[in-house]
Amino acid sequence: MDSTHFPRPLWARLAPLIGKLALAFVFVAGPARSADPLYPGVGHVFVILMENHDWSTIFGSANCPYVNKQLLPKASYATAYSNPSKIHPSEPNYLWLVAGTNFGILDDHSPATNTKRTTKHLPAQLDAAGILWKAYAEDIPGDTIPIANSGEYAVRHVPFMFFQNINTNRAYVTNHIRPFPELAADLAADHVANYNFITPNLTNDMHNLTPGSPSTRLQGDRWLAANVPVILASAAFKRDGLLIVTWDEGTEGAAGSSGDGPIGCIVVSPQGRGGGYHNAIQYTHSDTLRTVQDVFQLQPYLGDALNARGLRDLFAYFQIDGINATSDRIDVRVIGTAGGKVYRLESTDGLETPSWSVVDTKGGLSVGITLSDTRSGIDAGRYYRVVQAK
Repeated sequence: MDSTHFPRPLWARLAPLIGKLALAFVFVAGPARSADPLYPGVGHVFVILMENHDWSTIFGSANCPYVNKQLLPKASYATAYSNPSKIHPSEPNYLWLVAGTNFGILDDHSPATNTKRTTKHLPAQLDAAGILWKAYAEDIPGDTIPIANSGEYAVRHVPFMFFQNINTNRAYVTNHIRPFPELAADLAADHVANYNFITPNLTNDMHNLTPGSPSTRLQGDRWLAANVPVILASAAFKRDGLLIVTWDEGTEGAAGSSGDGPIGCIVVSPQGRGGGYHNAIQYTHSDTLRTVQDVFQLQPYLGDALNARGLRDLFAYFQIDGINATSDRIDVRVIGTAGGKVYRLESTDGLETPSWSVVDTKGGLSVGITLSDTRSGIDAGRYYRVVQAK
């Protein structure tokens, strides 16, 4: 059993009477208790925000060869992920990702105008829980409070700078908001923070078109191709990482576009379904924030994260979906399985000193699998469990 996935297994004995056969099951996967993490095996989160593109302009585009040919085949992704309805332009969407609200802001004004006194935001929760966090931004010097636009650096893309408890404390800012090149060194030294928010500059985030460049998307795709593999190759990511790549908003103002997307969301993790699994669940930035809060077990939920479901469908956390039993056969339906992973139905005759034996084994499929015990003489006192093999 992969104990990384299930550090606190949920033991649940079910004994439904099916004819005259009483079946007892021991589950190692299922609904988590309040004390159990919803995302076991995730301890380092990396969020990369790109700019102003509908998913329809990214998916399958020749201008995004890295995303389409290398990243998506190993990722899980959401095709109906959008920014919150009518929340524009960039700045309120960045704020939403760390607070679950835009605080009524619908412009890109600087913190000099839009500073908020509230501590109802993700950095405050992370600090209170003793969880390390950093933001890495391109084109900042690292020894100042980067509260104003400078060159290709846009302060509106670093939401942490809009909270007064942060932007008035130089020591705090320089400890937490760092020049982007330092990320590679931190990854190499394996002392990266648990939560990492990554902001490319205006050229690399698909926002500004460089003179002579054929496409802002191609610029951003090349940046992702140069930097995402560094994250994925790191010890922290391989151990318990989660990378989320999404866009701040859709192509606002484009003909026939509301600007709300869908903008898409890409998830890569050792705990993810991967293999190009995708869904059409209607997510927003609230679901990304909810996911981060659930990863680190942070409460209360911030703003609209309270109403979100989170991105859990994109992860390979399996659960029992149904049991069918007769006097000579047991079929266990398992959903949430992932390609490339192996699942086993095991049984034992008792729980005091259990001796688990493998009954059936199958490789995971994104549509789920059925594991069966077809041995003769099914024992009404037998216990079963489903585990994911290493």
